[in-house]
Amino acid sequence: MKTVLVGGVFNIIHPGHIYFLKKAKSFGKKLVVVLATDEKARQKTFFVPAKERRRVLESISFVDKVVVGDEENLFKIVLQEKPDIIVLGYDQDEEWLKKEIEKRGLKIKIKRLNRYGTYSTSFLHPKRFL
Repeated sequence: MKTVLVGGVFNIIHPGHIYFLKKAKSFGKKLVVVLATDEKARQKTFFVPAKERRRVLESISFVDKVVVGDEENLFKIVLQEKPDIIVLGYDQDEEWLKKEIEKRGLKIKIKRLNRYGTYSTSFLHPKRFL
């Protein structure tokens, strides 16, 4: 069974997130979502606690598992979940990930998805519509 891993903040779920998650799931049988910690999420435009973000993501039928990341060791969840594929969004950095995978001699594929429309959480900021 191929496991696909994605990560993100997911403070507000919008159509771009749904596209990203559904497309990621299409690459395997099991989709694991790694949520950014509250510390990381607070740095964004909106803030929703991890407990609530997790609950929303778990309600999406094609998401199989949701875990909160580890601020001290970003690669820890990758080692725990052992994904076959990691899917990145258009705005996520892959260089550090490639280095960590290579350093450990792992055989994990990295796929990058394009942006879906103009959706982004910062684009949806309420001030934009005033």
